[in-house]
Amino acid sequence: MRTQVAIIGAGPSGLLLGQLLAKAGIDAIILERQTGDYVLSRIRAGILEQVCIDLLDEAGVGVRMHREGLVHGGFEMLYNGQRHRIDMKGLTGGKNVMVYGQTELTRDLMEARTQAGLPTVYQALNVAVHDFDTQKPSVTYEKDGESFKIECDFIAGCDGFHGVCRASAPRSAITEFEKVYPFGWLGLLSDTPPVHHELIYVNSPRGFALCSQRSQTRSRYYLQVPLTDMIEQWSDEAFWQELRLRLDDEGRARLITGQSIEKSIAPLRSFVTEPMRFGRMFLAGDAGHIVPPTGAKGLNLAATDVKYLSNAIIDYYQESSEAGIDSYSARCLKRIWRGERFSWWFTQLMHRFPGDDAIAARFQQAELDYLFNSEAGARTIAENYVGLPLDFGG
Repeated sequence: MRTQVAIIGAGPSGLLLGQLLAKAGIDAIILERQTGDYVLSRIRAGILEQVCIDLLDEAGVGVRMHREGLVHGGFEMLYNGQRHRIDMKGLTGGKNVMVYGQTELTRDLMEARTQAGLPTVYQALNVAVHDFDTQKPSVTYEKDGESFKIECDFIAGCDGFHGVCRASAPRSAITEFEKVYPFGWLGLLSDTPPVHHELIYVNSPRGFALCSQRSQTRSRYYLQVPLTDMIEQWSDEAFWQELRLRLDDEGRARLITGQSIEKSIAPLRSFVTEPMRFGRMFLAGDAGHIVPPTGAKGLNLAATDVKYLSNAIIDYYQESSEAGIDSYSARCLKRIWRGERFSWWFTQLMHRFPGDDAIAARFQQAELDYLFNSEAGARTIAENYVGLPLDFGG
C-alpha cells in the first residue's frame, strides 16, 4: 500500500490534517487504534480561538459550528465572593472565542471524511513506524488478523500522549519537559441550562471551580479535587452540593441541577516534547504537548500545529520547498511555550495548592486585585485567552 502521508490518530488533529491535505490534492491514510464510536465518546474541551475557527472553515467543516456554536466576548472570574468580567472583545479589538464541543467538531470532521470517501482505518492494532529517519518511511499495522504495510513520504504523529510516534523517537534525540499538578479536575456533563451565559472561573477557599457549557441546554462543570479522589466517591448529589459551596449567591440561585451524562476525573500536567520533528515523522497535538485545561489551550495549540504542518507538506509537494518542513518544530514550539506559560500561570492563579501558606494566598490575592483593577492586566489575560496571532513575535 502506498500513500503520500500516513496519519496516526483519528482525533481532531489527525482528522483536520487529513481534511486540509485532501483539499490540496494530497493523499493521506489515517490509522486509529480505537473505534470511531470510542473516539466520539471522549469528552474534551469546547472553546475555540479564532485561529482554530478559521482553520475549520478552511477545511470546509465550519457550517454546523457557526450555526450551533456560542460566541463569547468575555468570561467572569469569581474571587472572594465578587465577580469580575474580562471583556475579551473590548480589550482585544473585537476578538471572541466560540464554545463548540470537541465531540461535535470531531463528528463534523469524521462525516466530511466519510462523504469524501477518504480512507480511515479504525481498530488498527500494533501500529509501528519505521525508517522515518530515511527518505522512505513506512507504517505497519494489523487489522482483522491480517498484517499491512503502508509506504509513505511522511508520517504525522497525531496519536496523543500515549501514542506510538513519540515513543518511537530515539531517546537520545528527544527532550521532554513535564510538570504534574497535585490535583485533578472532576468534570460533570448534564443536560441542564448553564448557570450563566458566559464561563465563570472560580477561585474559592474550597478550591477551583469552572462553570462551562456546550450549548444553551447542556452544561459542563468542574471541581478541583485531590489526586487521591476516585470517581466512585462523587455522587451527582455530592458534586452539586460542593459546586454550590464554591459559587456566589447569584450562582447558587441560578444553578439548575440534573442527572450527569458523563463524570470523570482528569489529572493536570504541563508537558512539552522537543523537537517535534524526527526526520520525516512529525508530532502534532497531544503527541507533542499537554497543557492544563485552565484557559482551554490544548485543542487550539493542536490546531496551530496542524496549520503549520499542512502548510509545510503542501509547500513540499506544490512548491518543491522544504522550508516549512525544516521550520516546523521551531515554529510550533515558540507558540506552544506561550500557551504552556499562560495555562500554567492561569492554573497557579485560580487553584489552591496543597501546602500553600498564608503568604502564597496573599500573593494570589494581590495578583487578582491587579488584574481586576488594571486595564493593562485585564488586557494581558484577554489577549492570551482569545489566542495570540499566528505570527505573534515573528
